[in-house]
Amino acid sequence: MCLAIPGKILSVEGEGYARFGQVDFAGVRKRVSLSVLPEAVAGDWVLVHAGMALTVVDAAEAESVFEYLREAEAEGRKPL
Repeated sequence: MCLAIPGKILSVEGEGYARFGQVDFAGVRKRVSLSVLPEAVAGDWVLVHAGMALTVVDAAEAESVFEYLREAEAEGRKPL
């Protein structure tokens, strides 16, 4: 089982397979491939696994993942 983490796109550069975004993960910024999401733009939330954005999600979906992770941490268990 793999876990995709939500992040907010801050900026986008390039095009096609060379399309990348600067994505914020709760204060940690990473360069992420957006090559499979031509519709993704700055301000969008995306689910990211292994450096690649897999899908665009709304803010509510991103928050539900964060809530799950907070609950798991509060209970002293690892999410996966």
